[in-house]
Amino acid sequence: MRDWIIKHDKEVQRALEILPGFVSWNVILFPWWGILVIPTAVAYFILFFNIYWFFQSFQTAVSATFAHLRVQASMNYDWLGDLKPFADWKRIQHVIIMPTYKEPLYILLRSIQSIADQDLPKKQIHIILAMEENEDIEERQKKVEAIQHKFDGVFKKIFVTVHKLSDREIAGKSSNERYAALWFKKNYIEKNKLDLNYFVVTSSDADHKYHPRHFSCLTYKFLDDSSRYKKFWQAAVLFYNNIWDIPAVTRVPNTMGSMWNLSQLPRRDKLINAQNYSLSFRLLDSAGYWDPDKIPEDWGIFFKAFFKMKGGIEVEPIYLPIYADAAQSTGFWKTIKNQFEQYKRWAYGVSDDPWIIKNYLTVEGIPFWDKTTRLMWALWAHFSWPIHWFLITLGITLPSLLNPAFARTALGYTVPKLSSLILTVCLLFLLSTLIIDASYKPRDGKNYSRLKLILSPFEFILMPISGFLLSALPGLDAHTRLMLRRYLGYRVTEKV
Repeated sequence: MRDWIIKHDKEVQRALEILPGFVSWNVILFPWWGILVIPTAVAYFILFFNIYWFFQSFQTAVSATFAHLRVQASMNYDWLGDLKPFADWKRIQHVIIMPTYKEPLYILLRSIQSIADQDLPKKQIHIILAMEENEDIEERQKKVEAIQHKFDGVFKKIFVTVHKLSDREIAGKSSNERYAALWFKKNYIEKNKLDLNYFVVTSSDADHKYHPRHFSCLTYKFLDDSSRYKKFWQAAVLFYNNIWDIPAVTRVPNTMGSMWNLSQLPRRDKLINAQNYSLSFRLLDSAGYWDPDKIPEDWGIFFKAFFKMKGGIEVEPIYLPIYADAAQSTGFWKTIKNQFEQYKRWAYGVSDDPWIIKNYLTVEGIPFWDKTTRLMWALWAHFSWPIHWFLITLGITLPSLLNPAFARTALGYTVPKLSSLILTVCLLFLLSTLIIDASYKPRDGKNYSRLKLILSPFEFILMPISGFLLSALPGLDAHTRLMLRRYLGYRVTEKV
């Protein structure tokens, strides 16, 4: 099989690109045609899916609670004090790569200020402003000068790289980060003959705000781990910087996404780095850096390292929050569109799956269970993205209108009732998660009010609307584009 796949690489690639859209469209449409042909199978399919959703909701509530308790403890822990027993802790150098393209200056200053507020000595921190040549040179230079003026002498060094897109590259975070990392290795590490083993790389979006103890915690976890060169580190990314400035219909999915990120930290069997993460420069170098011709970069670099190192790559949680901006624009409908485009780009992570599947089948020397569990989680996470809303919201109730005779049978009557009961209980798990969420949402800002915080749980009556517009549709769009070969270009999320 390995030789056959390699020989027919293009055909296999195309078939695997069609697969996600084929699966999602067929699962979504199955209840509608199946209710006419095999109604019993449809009823049990919907029932079992709702039972799975019950289990998933319960699991998320429990893991979010556990993560919340760990985060609260970690926020108050003296990580810097725990570094002192390590004789070489001051040798650790952090390289924070911050790709930026047309971000407003105040967002960059806010993010870099959060790094300047770290309790770890700032002389152990390097910042790379990874800029793009396509940005207006005057605007780019103004931002660089303002940043260098404000933070002059604060860090070990602030570097500026300007990425020029080549013919074989795709515009986006992945190609920009690759250029910045390679530039830093050549012009700083190799030029000064420094030890690569003591450098830790952090991939950071331009709008991310760090907890003051983030890098002391990361340094401790790096030094305290004997398998540090086969690890990624992942904190909880919460989209709460501007949460009170966006409409309720987009506040709901951003809240759910934030709590999902929090809940995944204890799940090391499923945890894969995303959005903001760290790894040793040695692992990044061994894996071959980010791919310049891909849009998804976070799961991409994980699986690239996983297959390159023959398995054994894991993601270690950092129980601290990182605050990010939710998608926003200058008006209600523009914000909806901006959020839609962001989720579509995230859902386009499914484009990694053909490459992951091919490597699963062709790369030798990886323990079967290790690679199989990773593959199954990646496929489930990507393939199921568009289908949840249709199966949960529409379920069997609406399809049954096409077959009234089945709706009058015992099974046709019972399954909607049981599904309704199961999903009602799931709301209790959601409530427990929202209680946790309230402790992380900021209680300041021009649009914040205590009344808004109190009433925010009631916004979740908008879940069917926001779930359709900002989860199911962008996911289905991404799958369909890949299936029809209408490949997605990189679109930077607008900042206001």
